[in-house]
Amino acid sequence: MQDYFHAYGVVAALVAVGGGIVGGGLAANRLLRPSRPTGEKLTTYECGVDPVGEGWAQSYVRYYVFAYLYVVFAVDAVFLFPWATVFSAPGYGMTTLGEMFVFLAFLAVGLAYAGKKGVLSWV
Repeated sequence: MQDYFHAYGVVAALVAVGGGIVGGGLAANRLLRPSRPTGEKLTTYECGVDPVGEGWAQSYVRYYVFAYLYVVFAVDAVFLFPWATVFSAPGYGMTTLGEMFVFLAFLAVGLAYAGKKGVLSWV
């Protein structure tokens, strides 16, 4: 039972040391940085454009769908790399090839569905 709690003690000690390092770095930054606030520095910065008008702006939901589709295909690329390493291992060739075709078929069906719904046409 003592070994069980000792393992948690090691984890707690590592979390404390990590928190101390992060906190020490932030404290050193606060102590060493120059602080010269001016009116120019305290204004809102919007990519080089002077802030005018209201803070409310509408955007199309379609842009979020493009972002989600990008994430889906980025995850697809992440799964392709381990598959390529396992594919070359002896005894796993046909199994991993079949699994990858099933995975790519799911992605193709999702892409076809998005295309049929008109999500992929740019506004």
